[in-house]
Amino acid sequence: MEIKVNYLDNLRLEAKFDDFTVISDQPIRYKGDGSAPGPFDYFLASSAMCAAYFVKVYCNTRGIPTENIRLSQNNIVDPENRYNQIFKIQVELPEDISDKDRQGILRSIDRCTVKKVVQTGPEFQIETVENIDEDAQALLMGAPEGEGSTWIEGKDLPLEQTIANMSVILADLGMKIEIASWRNIVPHVWSLHIRDAASPTCFTNGKGATKESALCSALGEFIERLSCNFFYNDQFFGEEIANSAFVHYPNEEWFQPGPNDELPEGILDDHCRAIFDPDGELRGSNLIDTNSGKTSRGIVALPFERQSDGETIYFPSNLIENLYLSNGMSAGNTLHEAQVQCLSEIFERAVKREIIEQEMVLPDVPEAVLEQYPAILEGIKALEQQGFPVLVKDASLGGQYPVMCVTLMNPRTGGVFASFGAHPSFEVALERSLTELLQGRSFEGLNDFMPPTFNSLAVTEPNNFVEHFIDSSGLISWRFFSSKADVEFVEWDFSGSNAEEAATLFGILEEMGLEAYMAVHEDLGAPVCRILVPGYSEVYPVEDLVWDNTNMALLFREDILNLHALDDDQLTALLERLEETQLDEHMDIITLIGIEFDENTVWGQLTILELKLLIQLALGQHEEALERVQMFLQYNDNSVARGLFYQAVQAVLEIALDDELALDDFRYNLARMFGDETLDAVIGSVNGDVRFHGLPPTNMQLEGLEKHQRLIESYKKLHAHRAVKAGM
Repeated sequence: MEIKVNYLDNLRLEAKFDDFTVISDQPIRYKGDGSAPGPFDYFLASSAMCAAYFVKVYCNTRGIPTENIRLSQNNIVDPENRYNQIFKIQVELPEDISDKDRQGILRSIDRCTVKKVVQTGPEFQIETVENIDEDAQALLMGAPEGEGSTWIEGKDLPLEQTIANMSVILADLGMKIEIASWRNIVPHVWSLHIRDAASPTCFTNGKGATKESALCSALGEFIERLSCNFFYNDQFFGEEIANSAFVHYPNEEWFQPGPNDELPEGILDDHCRAIFDPDGELRGSNLIDTNSGKTSRGIVALPFERQSDGETIYFPSNLIENLYLSNGMSAGNTLHEAQVQCLSEIFERAVKREIIEQEMVLPDVPEAVLEQYPAILEGIKALEQQGFPVLVKDASLGGQYPVMCVTLMNPRTGGVFASFGAHPSFEVALERSLTELLQGRSFEGLNDFMPPTFNSLAVTEPNNFVEHFIDSSGLISWRFFSSKADVEFVEWDFSGSNAEEAATLFGILEEMGLEAYMAVHEDLGAPVCRILVPGYSEVYPVEDLVWDNTNMALLFREDILNLHALDDDQLTALLERLEETQLDEHMDIITLIGIEFDENTVWGQLTILELKLLIQLALGQHEEALERVQMFLQYNDNSVARGLFYQAVQAVLEIALDDELALDDFRYNLARMFGDETLDAVIGSVNGDVRFHGLPPTNMQLEGLEKHQRLIESYKKLHAHRAVKAGM
């Protein structure tokens, strides 16, 4: 994590990281102003709060209330060496907590991350640079040392060389990549989380059997997502890029819808149109891209090569971002390596969907077969020793597809997690299933999965697959756990050179009667491919193009960003559009308009429900506002302060709407309850003097929206690189 420090007045300092700002000062006796804690005070508080956090996690997973649990920390200083200190943490527990849970709580405190880092002893590396903002050295603190050459199956270069090559690519782009976390909770299973220090919303996770292979995985995923614009999916690029010569790629093409909003000639082919527009409902306006929002420019479409005959087919950018998410994109040392990874993931997700939705029962992998892979078996045994039964399944459906499955059961919570992995090599597919299972997870993180169900409708509901795709938190049928398999076990093998494996995987798609379309991006210095298989590799249902398209943002984005500048007629029109579209009122505005607000602000937590409420207050629609404020308070998961604000709004509205009540009679005690500042804002909101309390004004230039500005700056590096490569 990159923390930037700014000097303020006197001895005050400002540390900025992610979306947070921390102010420190020094006591008056040290010539400070005593206006904030000192840096060392924050350090001491961090270990106490970290310990308290792990207590809370332990208690939450076991339904133990924490209202009567108290924790404190004292640091005892050695008088002869002030750097030698004892941190004494004490926890007060209610008498009714069992001895088992008392010991469990103490063990949870021992897991405190701050404590472990201090005990291990961090290494400090101090250096000067010419310009912190322009220094583009990759911050890969966990990069492997030495000049080793570690080859693994599926890679066309050693891991060390692959890491070095990808690090240089990212550094040349001006991306500061930092490793935010490592995980290695069982043998031979590593995962990590990396991100762009300047724009932490650009992040990836990696996994592998070794630290190096996991880092390789994360860096490759970072490059593939840069190349395919995935980090910026659904996001507004800003007006500068929206009006530039190209928005996404120099080879994009723009198409105008027909006079009656028909799909224009030149986009998609007959095969794709039959899949994406089976009922003739898809309109040109459905395919305007969210990123530029330029309706006047038309539909931006990207070229893909049809694999059956090499023809170039143009796919609307909007269609790709709505239906495919990250499915079907991969980077590699060579194009064939990237193709194998890409196609393997497509098969993994499609076969997983088939198995889950059809409630299929998979055959177990015999113990004798597992014993051929001792490192994988060691990781599985380590999980079972921690109390998690593990099922290892052949997901090839009788040897048709290169897919495996490792399923974990959690007797503590009754939850289950089926993890799938794919690769032409049986061993690699099995390893990926296991590493995917534990990617980014602690043992506590294995408590978050849903229990299985016999409710077939819930399992086959389309959004269940989306949940499985995003974070594997979807439902699984109890039938999956039957010992009577629907297919026989096959010890399959599709392996060969990467070129041979890519041909094999494309051949399977062809035998299934499916058409594949591929785009290749090599401008960053590493081959990246994106493969679409219409009717097979979609994540979201195709009807979302008509009924749940992300470009609904274009109906609202400009007005919401200019909210404070709208007159009553414009506000009324905005409210009517929000009502007419019948959007889920609990959808957040971040999702609705594709803007990355700071999540710790009112903007960042604003929902459609609250926006409607604020508009009704601004318009003086008190009866409607009262109805909505009651809904807000019933379902509110906003901050405590925001909840209290609306409790006061409800009280003042009820007084205002009752002819027998006078606000002046209640003002004194309302102020004692909510405070003068909050009450003034509430009364101003009700009488129209205050509009949109808590929402700082912004506009289409995104003034004050630092988080989104950082995202755009990240994209501008990529955009400028593409322009130079294209000679523009």
